[in-house]
Amino acid sequence: MLPLEGLTVISMDQAVAAPLCARQLAEQGARVIKIERPGVGDFGRGYDQSVNGQSAYFLWLNRGKESLSLDVKKPESKQILMKLIAGADIFLQNLAPGAAKRLGLGADELLAKHPRLIVCDISGYGDSGPYAKKKAYDLLIQSEAGILSVTGTPEFPAKVGVSMTDIGTGMYAYSAIMGALYQRERTGKGQRVEVTMFEAMVEWMNHPIMYNHFGGTPIKRTGTDHAIVVPYGRFQAGDGKDVMLGIQNEREWASFCKIVLGQPELATDERFNNNTKRNAARAEVVALITKIFAGMTAGQVVAKLDEAGIANARMNTPEEVWDHPQLKARNRWREVDTPNGRIPALLPPMTSSEYEPLMEKVPAVGEHTDRVLRGIGYSDAEIAALRANGVV
Repeated sequence: MLPLEGLTVISMDQAVAAPLCARQLAEQGARVIKIERPGVGDFGRGYDQSVNGQSAYFLWLNRGKESLSLDVKKPESKQILMKLIAGADIFLQNLAPGAAKRLGLGADELLAKHPRLIVCDISGYGDSGPYAKKKAYDLLIQSEAGILSVTGTPEFPAKVGVSMTDIGTGMYAYSAIMGALYQRERTGKGQRVEVTMFEAMVEWMNHPIMYNHFGGTPIKRTGTDHAIVVPYGRFQAGDGKDVMLGIQNEREWASFCKIVLGQPELATDERFNNNTKRNAARAEVVALITKIFAGMTAGQVVAKLDEAGIANARMNTPEEVWDHPQLKARNRWREVDTPNGRIPALLPPMTSSEYEPLMEKVPAVGEHTDRVLRGIGYSDAEIAALRANGVV
């Protein structure tokens, strides 16, 4: 039995954050009914056409869901949504600020009718405060939450290259829903959980915020190097290839000096014998390591680092990650159906000894409309009328 088997989720999700949350619920066995605009669907379907003419974003985030096409602005849609929610355990949405409430889908209204329901609202800034009505996208929140101030080079800030705000928000929403489900098992009572993109990223910014506020020194942008731990970052070997390495403590620093650098005396050198000193002398430490690495190939550097027990990594491209031997060795790839054929897809990163997460089809827009409507009592004639009126 899958953990969420028997539960139903009505998801008015779009873009990344809520779709990721809903996909994880589907992987755990929940039935997820995704509400999409008739004809065009979730606008995430149009982000790109890179995978057999389909959006890589959408394929990644929406497998295992049923797609119900519904124009929520049509008056007839309210009855459909209320019937669906009456039989659901979870209602999830990340519509524009205030949109759910205007549709009569605010948490207070829904919980008054369905006290066991779990309502999860995802937004940029929440439904209170001076930013409540402000639109929010991943890059904008990276900026507002201060992430751009600590990411990039000293000369230029840079965004993180994946949708970290959306991903982090979706993960927090998923964990909040799971906690609410567990609480409902004990109390019989549903609840509203609210997750904001801004607060999710401010949580991730706790260290720089505290470091700056109490220490009085802003975290500097240091490119591929760690801002305060030295050495920790990218170094070039003599063959021109890059190696990433990280020193976490003084025991590792001593091992690094002895085995990798061949200069054990550096471990006790007064200039470098703790991380605070090494950080102050960053340029000198980096120059010393770079000079020694210039006499070795990247392969030789990695061998020395492994011998010394120092964490290291390659700086892989996306294609190198696609072919990564670790993913193959651990059998992480599966085949998933999409509207335009089967594609490889990665298992989610948690592994259970009791079950394997569901990896089901990515739906076409409105693919399950008739089946979902029949399931809540609509006849074929009624469905045809709804379609003729542009409701579905």
